[in-house]
Amino acid sequence: MADTAAYTAEIHHRRSIRLQGYDYAGAGAYFVTICAHDHNSLFGEIVDGKIVLNNMGQVVLACWNDLPHHYKNLELDFFTIMPNHVHGIMALLDTTFVGAGLKPAPTGKRHGLPEMVRALKTFSSKRINQIRKTPGMPVWQRNYYDHVIRDDDDLNRIREYVINNPANWQEDEENR
Repeated sequence: MADTAAYTAEIHHRRSIRLQGYDYAGAGAYFVTICAHDHNSLFGEIVDGKIVLNNMGQVVLACWNDLPHHYKNLELDFFTIMPNHVHGIMALLDTTFVGAGLKPAPTGKRHGLPEMVRALKTFSSKRINQIRKTPGMPVWQRNYYDHVIRDDDDLNRIREYVINNPANWQEDEENR
């Protein structure tokens, strides 16, 4: 029988990799990297410096593109799928004063970056496991990496990295 004890830092020795004290539901741009479980190459292959998505990679792409339909405060920017991970830029918008004139329209709950990444992982995992006929099997690693984008120079540097990532696949020591 599985241990159902609640998470406690003293027992599980996991520390958050999020920026302590930062409001991840606030307006801002974020660079995220989400790795496949055990770094397995699930989503396609690199051919001549370009990603060729398989059906599981197509699922991830569709789920990424569908996120703004679920989160009105989300704007997607550059994104690339690699064989064993994804990189994307997500911008959370300030929807406090959405509406005409000086009267703000009600905007509902403020969803943050962790909720949106969770949604991408959950939606894509369910569909990928249907394809693989492996219900409940992990598709993604437990956590994800994020970087709070500080300014336009940072944004442009990250966009360049995301665009060039497939072409640099062979030079990356972690992919050999």
